[in-house]
Amino acid sequence: MKRIALLTSGGDAPGMNSAIRSATRIAIDHGIDVYGVRRGYAGLIEGDLHPLTSRDVGGILERAGTVLESARSNEFKTHAGVDKAVRNLEKFGIDGLIVIGGNGSQAGALSLWAKGVPVNGVASTIDNDLAGSDMTIGVDTALNVALESIDRLRATASSHHRMFIVEVMGRDCGYLALAAGLAGGAEIIITPEHSMPTEEVVRRIHSAAERNKRHAMIVVAEGSKNTAQELHEALCKEKDSFEPRLTILGHVQRGGTPSAFDRLLATRLAARATQLLLEDNSGFLVGLLDGCATPTPLEEVVGKHKPLPAELLFLADAMKL
Repeated sequence: MKRIALLTSGGDAPGMNSAIRSATRIAIDHGIDVYGVRRGYAGLIEGDLHPLTSRDVGGILERAGTVLESARSNEFKTHAGVDKAVRNLEKFGIDGLIVIGGNGSQAGALSLWAKGVPVNGVASTIDNDLAGSDMTIGVDTALNVALESIDRLRATASSHHRMFIVEVMGRDCGYLALAAGLAGGAEIIITPEHSMPTEEVVRRIHSAAERNKRHAMIVVAEGSKNTAQELHEALCKEKDSFEPRLTILGHVQRGGTPSAFDRLLATRLAARATQLLLEDNSGFLVGLLDGCATPTPLEEVVGKHKPLPAELLFLADAMKL
């Protein structure tokens, strides 16, 4: 193997740049040329590949987002799009590929691997919904951004006898809401996997107010069945309860400066994925399992549902209002 390429795809995650840096320097240390693909699979289809040197990836550890940029590509979801990507890899003399991203990104990696492209994935998504990894790149940073916001809002809530409904990211997976809600002492946590009827939320809040509770915090994942907006509207009608306020954190959770944990995790996972590729071992996602950077076959990762940790669900129920 003489030349490899790297790409980041899907939603950006704090720590992606650490992974880019790690993979690049590991490969260069082994005498391998490295190319960066700009804008993910869209850039791969368009042939937007450029050489990366050790200096090109200097000073990016602390930067959020991805210096290679990211984009969605509907064309890559077609057979013709995948074939075009393969031809561009051949055109640039690329012998192997590292894909840094989440579920959709690894599905793309599996499609390329099925076409004979040596490819390994690096588990990176703030949703933490990727099978084959206990914790993915970006989760720790996003979680701490959400937690800091919840802590600040609680200070205001306690000062003004208010209730805050905080919406965090998580379209299909409620890990961020569950973990941030637990760490932030939320009275109610609602996720796509474990919803709660709006009527029950109202009942619990009303009961808490009757017991002289002075404030409340509800954390809701954006993909939950009963949305934060719906809960806010319903709770606004409860005049004898807390005064409700709605806060939607949105993409601010993606943009945090990567934590030490995410920088180290990204460095470890990308280094392992690259080393495997250089040893002619491909078709794997490298994730954190039992504290180790561990490869799992992409076929066992793509399309698999990762449940929320049972222990955290138990604690969320035990800590309820």
